[in-house]
Amino acid sequence: MPEGHTVHRIARQLDADLVGRALRVSSPQGRFAAGAARLDGQVLERSSAVGKHLFLEFAGGDVLRVHLGLYGAWDFYGRLSPIVAGEAAWGSLGAPRLRRAVRMGEDERESPADEGGLVAGVPHGDAFPPEPVGQVRVRLATDETVADLRGPSACEVLDPEAAAAVVARLGPDPATESDLAAAGAEMVRRLRARGVAVGQLLMDQSVVAGIGNIYRAELLFRARLDPWTPGKQVPPAVALALWQDWARLLPDGIATGVMITREDLTPDERRAALTDKALRHWVYGRAGEPCYVCGTPITVEDMASRKLYRCPTCQQRP
Repeated sequence: MPEGHTVHRIARQLDADLVGRALRVSSPQGRFAAGAARLDGQVLERSSAVGKHLFLEFAGGDVLRVHLGLYGAWDFYGRLSPIVAGEAAWGSLGAPRLRRAVRMGEDERESPADEGGLVAGVPHGDAFPPEPVGQVRVRLATDETVADLRGPSACEVLDPEAAAAVVARLGPDPATESDLAAAGAEMVRRLRARGVAVGQLLMDQSVVAGIGNIYRAELLFRARLDPWTPGKQVPPAVALALWQDWARLLPDGIATGVMITREDLTPDERRAALTDKALRHWVYGRAGEPCYVCGTPITVEDMASRKLYRCPTCQQRP
């Protein structure tokens, strides 16, 4: 499932190239035909994300809410603005896809496959806009840019009050909070109010927004915390440290599009990790491999039907 950093990148890409423009909105697949007809021709006024939810606010007052779920992704075509200075825009953001790399000048390459991104562009001479490929739920289009959404778990038109109600049910998101200290205190309160394992609570979007399976495993290792510790047994200082660490990791993920969670990397190793996922993580995806800190084999087990990676030696209950 795409994690919070990816959804924030999508929001910024849409902000850069679609906000302020009247959009042609369609549903090539047909499953969103009524919603598309309602939005068609409206000016997109704002694109934002909270946790894993994307909100597109239109001039008429309608809000398009999208949650990618496990399989959703956005594909972009045409003129795309880099959302990070000096970096090429990505042509696909969301769940990993098998879409072919597209030509970008004389360069052809793929961005990190596990992040679900592909470098943007339209091959020279190809017709624009391109025909929809596969099951495209929604197409947002201008004369220069097309954004195709496929495979979301949620795609609906809301009024502003209903959209606000969705946000109100979510936990704090460091990328949207103006007061990180107050937001951190609220996250600590929510986490320590329950006896559920902290490994589950970090994935509960009503406790803290945006954390998925990779960030969950890595945050717990960086805190040296046993994932099975009940939330109410996590010391306040440790719970707050989890929030502060999430607030450090998320901006880096948004900027790079890659979840690099190892703080021990040299500058050269970090540059290599941008394209080599084997270098990025302390425990995630490393079952059976030795812990970088103590040498104990990393274990993988099930927690609420999701894979959980941890070091049984480094990660202890308080």
